[in-house]
Amino acid sequence: MAAPRSSARGGAARTGTKATKIPQVSWRDPRPAPLVLVFGPEEVCAERAIAGIRDYLRAEDPALEISDVRADDYAPGTLLSLTSPSLFGEPRLVRVSGVEKCSDAFLNEAVSYLNNPQEGATVLLRHTGASVRAKKLLDALRAGTGGGIEIPCLAVKRDADRVDFAAGEFAAAKKRIAPAALRALVSAFADDLTELAAACQQLIRDVDGDIAEETVTKYYGGRVEVSAFVVADTAISGRYGEALIALRHALDSGADPVPMVAAFAMKLRTMARVAGQREPSRSLAQRLGMKDWQVDRARRDLNGWNERSLGLAIQATARADAEVKGAARDPIFALERMVTVIATRAPFGE
Repeated sequence: MAAPRSSARGGAARTGTKATKIPQVSWRDPRPAPLVLVFGPEEVCAERAIAGIRDYLRAEDPALEISDVRADDYAPGTLLSLTSPSLFGEPRLVRVSGVEKCSDAFLNEAVSYLNNPQEGATVLLRHTGASVRAKKLLDALRAGTGGGIEIPCLAVKRDADRVDFAAGEFAAAKKRIAPAALRALVSAFADDLTELAAACQQLIRDVDGDIAEETVTKYYGGRVEVSAFVVADTAISGRYGEALIALRHALDSGADPVPMVAAFAMKLRTMARVAGQREPSRSLAQRLGMKDWQVDRARRDLNGWNERSLGLAIQATARADAEVKGAARDPIFALERMVTVIATRAPFGE
């Protein structure tokens, strides 16, 4: 029998495994169950599913107790302890990350838990699909043991999948977008699904009525915004020559210096907020009012940076921001100096 399939809009999806006996639930419309497997590499979809289940349970009972467990750093007995009924019988949500690299202790206890799930508890298992680790657990859950469900989060790679994803964002918000506007938006953010998702949500929040191609051009300048982020990503990663080439290409394509600087400022602000923080991504994101993927991305961007170099980059960006807004006669030179400081992580001229 063919495996179930869905597009990025949501719905049942292929899991890349043998036939499953448990319900396949869309990440766009998640619902709780005693055991919930969020499986697949697409973090944007996984985060939506996890947040949706939390919100669903919290709406049913605001006294919901939420616990986070790392399957790869697991203390024996934790799962049973967190799922056992409390004195007042509050519902429990236990979110388990890193199941694809779980310890033997977690694997054994999780398999045993399938045979006796605790009443009032929802155990959410996040597995990226990056390895075959925990196959015994996945096979048992997918065979129906424990009364679980699966929320597939397949990678969104093809252009058609990205179009489906963006269309699903607007459909879920009951917002109409013109086909040409949808194509322009997807083209502008073709390299990063998280940024595409953020752009969709910004348009949904900001724009009254239908979204036309002119609106997308106004917000993102065709490919201007994505060009800005490409330049920022290249400079922040320390690839100086490539960053200057990307900057020149963006300017030749009509990029405005003001949103170019804004793209740098946004990424550097996020890096500064995350720098030096050692707590898990999920708890840090909740404390800072960010998304998990934003914390993870900032931590990757911070590789090779220190307090001094980050301070220099922020100062250079602030100076460039003033200069491209009229404080200097040559905004192009201001951009080149900013890119130089950030990509070399040294004061200009050194």
